[in-house]
Amino acid sequence: MNFSRRQQFSSTATIGLAFLVMLTLFLIGCDQQEQTTPVQQSKNNPQKLTIGLIPEQDIFTQKKRYEPLLAQLSKEIGVPIDIRILPRYGNIIDNFNELGLDGAFFGSFTGAMAIKKLGVEPLVRPQYIGGSSTYYGMVFVRKGSGIRTAEDMRNKQMVFVDRATTAGYLLPLSYFRSLGIDDYKTWFKEYYFSGTHEDAINDVLNGLADIGAAKNTVFYRMAAANNRVSKELEILATSPHVPANSLAVRGDLPDEVKQSLKKQLLEMHQSLEGKAILEDLKIEKFVETTVDDYQPVLDYAAGIGLDLQTYNYLNN
Repeated sequence: MNFSRRQQFSSTATIGLAFLVMLTLFLIGCDQQEQTTPVQQSKNNPQKLTIGLIPEQDIFTQKKRYEPLLAQLSKEIGVPIDIRILPRYGNIIDNFNELGLDGAFFGSFTGAMAIKKLGVEPLVRPQYIGGSSTYYGMVFVRKGSGIRTAEDMRNKQMVFVDRATTAGYLLPLSYFRSLGIDDYKTWFKEYYFSGTHEDAINDVLNGLADIGAAKNTVFYRMAAANNRVSKELEILATSPHVPANSLAVRGDLPDEVKQSLKKQLLEMHQSLEGKAILEDLKIEKFVETTVDDYQPVLDYAAGIGLDLQTYNYLNN
């Protein structure tokens, strides 16, 4: 009788031990699943986004202008957004992957290059107050300088913005060639790159350069704040219209994230808070942008012999 009870106890203990082992294995499996789930989620739903900005103005002003916009966008999509401002236009192409950028507000030239070289997908661009969602480049001099022809420009000082800009490089190259200046490097006494549109305009305004190039949106924004710009500078040439600085994202960003970014930016003007932020940027609303919108830039580059797929802005 005692032996039978001991057998029963032993069997019960064995069953209990087996149950505990199975329960332990089950809990370990659940714990492992919980640990792997955030990794899977982060792949499809990034824990943060990093957006790059080109140096249209000095980097501190540029960041200050865009911070409210990206903060509002972050709030709407529920994902933190970090801002990275590149010190040079071309850096956004060269360092897009190395810096871990998920997207950037590209200029028309850098946007076209990024589409060709990086496979980015344009989403939206601003429509400015007044209805325009494009910009154009300008070549300008000081009023009374007497500069009109190619001979007038010989041995003068020329300020470009950057070799990776439409307004600050492609336009003046095309314009100079139309005047018969095939090699600006030997035609001018000096040429240099200011790095920003603002600096190019200020350098001509203040006599540091004789001829300059920049985009119209920056030119007229500065003119509104400083009447010397419109009173003392005159425009010699303008370029075709090209897309305003568009937000483009990496091609492998999850579709739901792309669509969320696009939706929130396209609808931002519909809320009072969003509308106020856009008005500070002189923007009415954002409009949808596609690869086809960059065809004028591609045509413009082809017209002066640039292949954006292989173009290295540092060596031209």
